[in-house]
Amino acid sequence: MAEVSADRSLRALLKQGIGLLRDANVSSYTLAAELLLLHVVGCDRTWIYSHPEAEVSESDAAAYLQLIARRTKGEPTQHLTGKQEFWGLEFSVSPDVLIPRPETEHLIEVALDRLAVREIRAGRPPRLTGENITIADIGTGSGCIAITLAKELPGATIYAADISPAALRIARQNAERLGFAERIHFVESNLFSGFLSLPARHSPFSFDLIVSNPPYVSRRDASSLSIEVRGHEPELALYGGEEGYEFYAELISLAAKHLNPTGLLVLELGYDSLSTVQPLLDPGKWTNIGVTNDLAGIPRVLSAERLP
Repeated sequence: MAEVSADRSLRALLKQGIGLLRDANVSSYTLAAELLLLHVVGCDRTWIYSHPEAEVSESDAAAYLQLIARRTKGEPTQHLTGKQEFWGLEFSVSPDVLIPRPETEHLIEVALDRLAVREIRAGRPPRLTGENITIADIGTGSGCIAITLAKELPGATIYAADISPAALRIARQNAERLGFAERIHFVESNLFSGFLSLPARHSPFSFDLIVSNPPYVSRRDASSLSIEVRGHEPELALYGGEEGYEFYAELISLAAKHLNPTGLLVLELGYDSLSTVQPLLDPGKWTNIGVTNDLAGIPRVLSAERLP
């Protein structure tokens, strides 16, 4: 670990952190150095840049350089700070859950749009607050999808399922801290199996919307992943099988059984997976299939409506 220099001003520490991360070929090294400094000193970016000469205590300077050293070895910045922003909300994260990605916000946008369009097509006004809508988030992880939908659809009933008890703990903590714990039912479940053991009053067998950001990375591609992903994010949430798309087949098949007529399925796609996943939507069961690209032009969200 680098030594604490005599100059412990914010400007000097930030410059030192940026240099160390740049030399280690860390991506987005300036942003990472800033976020770690903000985390240690407990101030926002505006304060740091308006008080560049402010001196940091020796212990805080040492703590900062220790985090920088860990970042140079591949630990994600979000694991070092314990948080990541998504949809304007701050989520706690740990190695037990996938770090929320900006691309997943497209899934939220598509889900909300498809719900509104479905109502309009049926000749009803859009239920923008989600009354009488039941939603399942399969593979909830940090809870970012379920909690965001709870924020946007305050009248909806939402279930968040995950096979990992550790992930569910993080999701519950996020829901409690953000004020949505009373709105979301958390279910330990491999896909939909856990719903069968719920008490009758909390045991829905059909939903109006099923959303999922499933495991979709091929195990064959593991070596090509960055060390931040390969070495620090949960394998259970990363890998969808040898090819990467195996998880989708069972998810889509079961979703068809658990959706109400005209219910919606909205899935995040992995890179280059559209051609293998879209054919899994049987034309005898699904209609109004849509594909949404992310900002890079990559097909990112696949959505479909269950035929009546």
